[in-house]
Amino acid sequence: MSDSRHVPVMLQRCLDLLAPALERPGAVVVDCTLGLGGHSEALLTRFPEARLVGLDRDKEALRLSGERLAPFGDRATLVHAVYDELPEVLDRLGIARVQGVLFDLGVSSMQLDEADRGFAYAQDAPLDMRMDQTTGISAAEVLNTYPPGELVRILRAYGEEKQAKRIVSAIVREREKEPFAHSARLVELIRDALPQAAKRTGGNPAKRTFQALRIEVNGELAVLERAVPAAVRALDVGGRIAVLAYQSLEDRLVKQVFAAGAASTAPPGLPVVPERYQPRLKLLTRGAELPTEEEIAENRRAAPARLRGVERVRADVE
Repeated sequence: MSDSRHVPVMLQRCLDLLAPALERPGAVVVDCTLGLGGHSEALLTRFPEARLVGLDRDKEALRLSGERLAPFGDRATLVHAVYDELPEVLDRLGIARVQGVLFDLGVSSMQLDEADRGFAYAQDAPLDMRMDQTTGISAAEVLNTYPPGELVRILRAYGEEKQAKRIVSAIVREREKEPFAHSARLVELIRDALPQAAKRTGGNPAKRTFQALRIEVNGELAVLERAVPAAVRALDVGGRIAVLAYQSLEDRLVKQVFAAGAASTAPPGLPVVPERYQPRLKLLTRGAELPTEEEIAENRRAAPARLRGVERVRADVE
């Protein structure tokens, strides 16, 4: 069996998208989601003049990627941070502008593959789901303590789960008997709670609930909402951003930020549009690009990936 945990998704396309910005001498690229360092290793190899700043909230990921990137010496700076902390990290490092930014969103392969993290619904594990296990509340705490209305909102908003009310009713009934601690009990409860028709569509019926819990535990959408505009602000003119998203909520958010940056903000009817109203970004992908069938065959985790890229075409005018 091929080990998909070491195969970075849409790697060649990401490198090609960022290449025009990173071929400049002294270019700085930020890998906002370092994970196991696959994308970063490829960036440092392909762009020998570039310097890399790698961020991850998961200390184990930083340790493993640090070993992988050690041959590159001081060209790679790895930082324990959530990616919405990008402005503070660059400030601390004395970097005013960067030429490239890469986001590979969602759960890293390592987190999915380590049973005791509780991300995967296919194996029984403690319901943790924290990407940074040193801080924040676990998925079990969310399930055991959130009011029913809040749980319904989370499942609907973050999991796009149509059966949210039915699932939450079962959760509330069960948690009164015994608090939730492990994933297998939750998976079984979801299977029992859903009507037959709902079980026949879209793979494992627990998938949407697990996604919703993970997003809530890690504040993923709120973080992304801050991080993408922050990355745009940090970008030099001619700099580029590539974002890999794996679910529609993230992809929609990225699309909105990029579309807003690529639009003119001029009031209608101006004969000449002043520079301050001109678009700041140029879209580099038509819609979202998808992985090839060959790549999906080689790495099943690439299947839901959606890639978007932009280039910064003008500086902010105060």
